[in-house]
Amino acid sequence: MIFIKNEREIELMKKAGMLVSLTHQYLKPFIKPGITTKQLDKLAHDFIIKNGGTPTQIGYEGYPCATCISINDTVVHGIPGNEKLKDGDIVTIDMVIGYKGYQGDAAWTYAVGNISEEKKYLMQHTEKALYEGIKQVKPGNRIGDISNAVETYAKEHNLGVVKELCGHGIGTDMHEDPDVPNYGPKGVGPRLKEGMIICIEPMLNYGADDIYVMDDGWSVKTLDGTPAAHYEHTVLVTQDGYEILTPRLKEK
Repeated sequence: MIFIKNEREIELMKKAGMLVSLTHQYLKPFIKPGITTKQLDKLAHDFIIKNGGTPTQIGYEGYPCATCISINDTVVHGIPGNEKLKDGDIVTIDMVIGYKGYQGDAAWTYAVGNISEEKKYLMQHTEKALYEGIKQVKPGNRIGDISNAVETYAKEHNLGVVKELCGHGIGTDMHEDPDVPNYGPKGVGPRLKEGMIICIEPMLNYGADDIYVMDDGWSVKTLDGTPAAHYEHTVLVTQDGYEILTPRLKEK
């Protein structure tokens, strides 16, 4: 079932989304060579709690951490641990934060030190694919219009589109209907209505789109070992378009 949010729910989700944005902003200066993913997760956890949020991912289907932190060829769901970031890595931080029972969700891929031109290309065009999808958000359009816009842009830039994973609705639960794939024909799927809130999240690979899951049951990697990027926003369908509830904030 797709839930249409009322004004009160939308306000709470705006606050949840803003806390996600603030946490990303807080973490960015720490993303440097030498820090471990576990240290980044601890920083995020403490910041979320300090600011009145709930790190929703902890305990979700047994997941142990406040964030997913995925390095290089890990597409999504990397479990924070003792691995240190190195110069030249790219790292995706994905987090869901609750505020008074409502959720916000956003992922961003970051450069660690000096990265290759290939990784810069991947990051740039995965981010742009996200916004191409977001441009399709308005009442009357369909989920497939978002999906097709993401896939079309990715293919134009020779990037692999991960098909086994997708975006989703969000509200009191981290994952609600509808699914929001990153591929497929336009003009299909549920019709967008004012008050719907969805997460759009392209996961693109520099190589092929094939993936596999590690023995930890969570970490998803590219089969060919090429780098992957992941960008995500929580997006509200408004009367005449959209509002991003997890905006990127300028550095202080």
